[in-house]
Amino acid sequence: MKTQQTGFTLVELIVVIVILGILAATALPRFINVTSDARIAAVQGFAGGVRSAVGLVQARYFATGSSASTSVTMADNTTVTVTAVTGIPTGAAGGIGDAIAGEGGCTDVAAGTCSGFTAVFGATTTFRPTNGGSATCGVSYNEANGAVTVDTSGCN
Repeated sequence: MKTQQTGFTLVELIVVIVILGILAATALPRFINVTSDARIAAVQGFAGGVRSAVGLVQARYFATGSSASTSVTMADNTTVTVTAVTGIPTGAAGGIGDAIAGEGGCTDVAAGTCSGFTAVFGATTTFRPTNGGSATCGVSYNEANGAVTVDTSGCN
C-alpha cells in the first residue's frame, strides 16, 4: 500500500517567496523614513528641554531677588552662570550646559556630551545629534536673548 506524501510544491513555495518579497519592498521605505522622523523628534524634544532649562534658571534667578548676580544655585545645588539683570544662562558650559545638566541632560558638560547630542559652547551654542544628521540638524541657543531655535533640514 502506497502512502500519499503531503507538503508544499515547489511552485507554491516560489509564490510565497515572491509575495514576501513584494511585501518587504513596500514596507522597507517606511522603516527608512522612521529613522529620519526619530532624529527630528529627538532634536525637537531636546530643544524643549533647553527651553525648559532656560525658563527654570530665569525663574530661580528672579525668585532669589538679586538682579546684579551672575550665578544661580538651583534646587539640586547646580550653579548656573547667568547674565546679570536678565537671568538668562550664558552660552558657556557653566551656563546653559550646567542648566541642562541640572535636568539630567548633560552627562559630561566639559566634554559637551548631552543626552545623545554634542555641544559646542559659545555665544551661540549648538547641539548636534551624535547618531547622525548633517551640520544643519540640531538646536541652537543664543545667550543674548535665551532663544532656542531648531533646524531639522539636515536630519536624514
